[in-house]
Amino acid sequence: MRLSPREIDKLVLHNAGFVAQKRYARGLRLNYPEATALIAAQLLEFIRDGERVATLMDKGKQLLGIEDVLPGVPEMVHEVQVEGTFPDGTKLVTVHQPICRARGNAELALYGSGLVRVGETWSPDNASSAAPGEALVA
Repeated sequence: MRLSPREIDKLVLHNAGFVAQKRYARGLRLNYPEATALIAAQLLEFIRDGERVATLMDKGKQLLGIEDVLPGVPEMVHEVQVEGTFPDGTKLVTVHQPICRARGNAELALYGSGLVRVGETWSPDNASSAAPGEALVA
């Protein structure tokens, strides 16, 4: 099978999005790459299902909420863009401030994956006590 560079990019995005969906389904709070991948991959699925651009922009803001991601992630994700193939040609879909609600819609975030959300959101307690970029003097 020969894939174009664009098809390879979409395949990598789908894989990253599915990993993010599995972590989201377990209740893990998503980091920046996971949140971005999940939103972008789901937008591509909705495009494939024939959704219109305006509907996609609305659904993109419903996928994840502030409670579904690690602290600081909503401020880092200013926009998510995907290029999708529509019946009338290729279009760039942009969702501005996609993580803007308190809680996301798990049904939309897991759409098409066969996964279901179990339990409450949590994040592992594996952070060091030092702040990022902090210099420790001995």
